Amino acid sequence: MTHFLQAPRYLFTSESVTEGHPDKVCDATSDAVLDAIIAQDPQARVACECAATTGLMLIAGEITTNCYIDIPSVARQAIREIGYTDPAFGFDANSCGVITAVKEQSPDIAQGVNRALEVRDGDLCDSDIEALGAGDQGMMFGFACRETPELMPLPIMLSHKLAKKLAAVRKDGSLPYLRPDGKTQVTVEYRYGKPVRVHTVVIAAQHSPDVADKRLRSDIEEHVIREVIADGLLDSETRILINGTGRFVIGGPAGDSGLTGRKIIVDTYGGMVPHGGGAFSGKDPTKVDRSASYAARWITKNIVAGGLAERCQLQLAYTIGVARPVSLNVETFGTGVIADDRIKELVEANFNLCPGAILRDLRLRRPIYHNTAAYGAFGRMDIDAPWEDTNRVDILREAAGL
Repeated sequence: MTHFLQAPRYLFTSESVTEGHPDKVCDATSDAVLDAIIAQDPQARVACECAATTGLMLIAGEITTNCYIDIPSVARQAIREIGYTDPAFGFDANSCGVITAVKEQSPDIAQGVNRALEVRDGDLCDSDIEALGAGDQGMMFGFACRETPELMPLPIMLSHKLAKKLAAVRKDGSLPYLRPDGKTQVTVEYRYGKPVRVHTVVIAAQHSPDVADKRLRSDIEEHVIREVIADGLLDSETRILINGTGRFVIGGPAGDSGLTGRKIIVDTYGGMVPHGGGAFSGKDPTKVDRSASYAARWITKNIVAGGLAERCQLQLAYTIGVARPVSLNVETFGTGVIADDRIKELVEANFNLCPGAILRDLRLRRPIYHNTAAYGAFGRMDIDAPWEDTNRVDILREAAGL
């Protein structure tokens, strides 16, 4: 990363996918089930995993709740909202089979989540906030930078916006021949760590069989690419590649099987920084794969928004049944206005990173997850995403003496 910030020319690529991509169909279904449960039972434990293929959605996992939901109906509605409503697509909400294979959370896991090791050892009080232990071991990363208004890396933000635009022109009828599946990819040219231009744009858009390839390419360049990417970033040398095979009729779960959690780089920072070991979708917020990743984004965004650094990466690590993180690391890549060790001290002093405190401070026991299933979890100002709040900026600036 130091080399990246110092290099006179550096290319970096990120990708996104539309909500109709088979993996995202599974993510959306998992999060729709989670939201339906948590709306009735905020204390529920949910780990919902989906797999999709031609004509079939399999829903499995561990769910412990005191409410009842009709899981197949929730799944069909999620699939319907994406746009899979025509049997000609090889997968549609009305005719696909839905198989459920769900059991309760293991009692061995539940006892450590319900009452953390520190509480059992007398190191923390047995309160609702401090009693909760981490639902698993693992490491999580957060990141923020000044490349975009959202304080996100430019390649992933452009990729997401292109993917959202593909869905928008399909749904509003501007390009009625488009179908739900699609992928986007953007390569940005950096000079000494600053983005200066878009080097390459790649679009793969599923379509009906009767549209001419030439028309599709022209329409997508006009109505998607040039509507999303500013002229100052596109130039005469920008390479635009649309449907590289020349045909993309068979798509979605009929073209490729889908799985929950298989697009974790799309969900986070587009590969600009490392990723932890776990996915987000289908997991209730006691799973630190999800909630601690949200907390790490919240912290780094406040650090960058507060002017403590131009770029900031935070790593957290937890172990199952233990409330406090086992490690915390801050890296500003030489852009911090104070030492990284000092920023770490400010984080430890001003953010409680026990799982129960994260759930409280980010208000995570609510049905807010379905909207995060596509187009990334971070940099989202269009949805209810409390981890994007910059509500600790003043506290950090004052503590840093800025």
